[in-house]
Amino acid sequence: MSFHSAKETIAPAPNALPTYNAEDMTKGGDQAQIVLGNQIYTLRITRAGKLILTK
Repeated sequence: MSFHSAKETIAPAPNALPTYNAEDMTKGGDQAQIVLGNQIYTLRITRAGKLILTK
């Protein structure tokens, strides 16, 4: 189940930091796992549309 509003397209500035769409990362859901080294983090999109990253 998805709690997000419609996507707004934001184009990154040239030579900007890598930019990722959180909704793409969660494949339309509300959670994704991110691996850094041997640690796994959980990225969650809240009902209010905020991001929470936890270990």
